[in-house]
Amino acid sequence: MITLYDFELSGNCYKLRLMMSILGVRYDIVPVDFYPGREHKSDWFLKLNPFGELPVLVDDGLVLRDSQAILVYLARKYDTTGKWFPVDDPALTAEIEIWHDFANRITGTASAARLTITMNYDFDLEKAQSGAHQLFRTMDEHLWFAEREGREWLCKADHPTTADIACFPYTALSEEGGISRQDYPAIRRWLDRVRRIEGFTAMSGVFPASRAREAS
Repeated sequence: MITLYDFELSGNCYKLRLMMSILGVRYDIVPVDFYPGREHKSDWFLKLNPFGELPVLVDDGLVLRDSQAILVYLARKYDTTGKWFPVDDPALTAEIEIWHDFANRITGTASAARLTITMNYDFDLEKAQSGAHQLFRTMDEHLWFAEREGREWLCKADHPTTADIACFPYTALSEEGGISRQDYPAIRRWLDRVRRIEGFTAMSGVFPASRAREAS
């Protein structure tokens, strides 16, 4: 049985809940009081993850950390279609990993801005917001050109991959960090497509497609 050490408002934890919901994987949750309790820095949690970061996932005794790495693990172990993290196409696999790294950059900017505004973290808000806008301009242009070629997802595949799940949460939550998506229409359309994936599950601040306010 899988156990997810989870904070409800964490985008990195949410992407794992989303992936497992899509894959139909059952799991238990152990809540971790990230804010204001900072339980992720407690002695008991540091034994699970010495870096003191969420999420942590335990599967039959195997302890995993880093949300992107856990996405790959879940896809490789539990995706019977082999589509979410395909390994038979080296170019596609590499492309997915590039977007996993891009997701980390979104976390370092859009998430940092959100933490500053909503949880009083001491980050440089202007720098975080500016960095997020730079990433979103790149992402929006990429998606716009992809749409011109008849593609809907971040990677050159006719289906979503873990790249889309990795980049989705903190992009969808960006306005909580004071980062408007008004100037990124291709991103808004992509967010709506992700919301329509079968098995999609919501979190606080991220609504299903039927309630989404994203405009074309």
